[in-house]
Amino acid sequence: MRSRPGLTLALLALSQLITSLDFNIVFVALPAIGGDLDFSAQTLQWVASAYAVAYGGFLLLGGRAADLLGHRRMFVAALALFAVASLAGGLAQSPGALVAARAVQGLGGALLFPATLALVNTRFAEGAARNRALGVWSGAGASGLALGSLLGGLLTGAWGWEAVFYVNVPLAAVAIAGAYLLLPAEGPRERNRRFDIPGAVLATGGVSLLAYALIQGPESGWTSPLITIGFVLAAVLLGAFVAVEKTGADPLMPLRLFGNRSLGSAIAVILVFGATFNALPYFLTVYFQTVLGYGAVTTGLAFLVPSLLIALGTQLGGRLAGRIGTRATLLTGTVGGAAGTALLAAGISADGSYWGVLPGIVVMGVSQGFTWTGMWIAAATGVAAGEQGVASGMASTALQVGAALGLAVLVAVGGIGEATGPALASGMRTAVLIAAAGMLLGSAVALTFAKRRAVEPAAV
Repeated sequence: MRSRPGLTLALLALSQLITSLDFNIVFVALPAIGGDLDFSAQTLQWVASAYAVAYGGFLLLGGRAADLLGHRRMFVAALALFAVASLAGGLAQSPGALVAARAVQGLGGALLFPATLALVNTRFAEGAARNRALGVWSGAGASGLALGSLLGGLLTGAWGWEAVFYVNVPLAAVAIAGAYLLLPAEGPRERNRRFDIPGAVLATGGVSLLAYALIQGPESGWTSPLITIGFVLAAVLLGAFVAVEKTGADPLMPLRLFGNRSLGSAIAVILVFGATFNALPYFLTVYFQTVLGYGAVTTGLAFLVPSLLIALGTQLGGRLAGRIGTRATLLTGTVGGAAGTALLAAGISADGSYWGVLPGIVVMGVSQGFTWTGMWIAAATGVAAGEQGVASGMASTALQVGAALGLAVLVAVGGIGEATGPALASGMRTAVLIAAAGMLLGSAVALTFAKRRAVEPAAV
């Protein structure tokens, strides 16, 4: 079984689908959760945010743990943790219990994502084989972001909000069984390698505080003492982290990896992607439910088209990267994304319809798939097998920081939290147009990639 690359790739794609689903799957279920468990308007957002803060804060640690302890070991352990937390979320009877379960889910996802991506990058040779594999893996991840809203609506409408948590348990069980069947066991861990405990504490604390401040800022006020202290402490901790990493013998995040031109540029593109493309499902959810008046099931179904288009784009992106290079693929994706998102903004109005935003969704969805696949190919290029985990952690941390920053800025600029009726539609249109402009920053970064069709083999 372990020599079957197709089944192995299907397993890794399933794992990526599990983690990506949980970013958006609870959005449509939030009204039902709030009413059933008596959340306040201020605390309900933390059903989603607790996952994002824990996920973003522990990604670097998860990537390093995968490299040091073994990719399969972390893959299985993370899936088990994710399943237990999901079960606890479905059984939660109070706001505190549910938010705690979501935080543990985020920790499980942070351990799982780098291990999964490292397995893709080490089980498939750099070049055409890895590009194809990353296309499939990317399709599962990018589609999961949009499918989360679809499944959230369908599950909530059919079985209640608890189902959005319970669904993860059988999926994780299947993936764990598949890991033992398809992935080779690692040997004993290297005894001369150790965890960078100071670096792990500083990085986790700094990124978690930064994510918290960005997420809570619109609610508490950007100048409130709590948010100001959060930003200051995050800056101090992250500054100390960089200082520790410069002198550490076995650092959590080797700074020399930034000397890899492809990885460094990929991290910048991923940061922009998180701040722009990743914010759009939120605005679409608000538009469908609040402006167009869709219910949970209808909102979920409205995300079927973007889900399919993103999946198509990821597959085409993998092929494009092999034919025209990563640079051209990323340029196509980011420029196309900007055009599609601007078209999407033009279709948003207080008396609009699904058909009014559909042309923008089509162009944006395919372009998002191009960009998603291209940026992960770039992030893996030229990285040694023993450092694929930490490189994945670095790239995915950039994605989460970008997502938190972008959503906070776009919601604030658009006045989404306060506006209603025509003012809400106008604010959303402004925010989406700014996202389109931001995508062009990704195009500028894509120009820094080398003009080449083939990739150099990674060091081993």
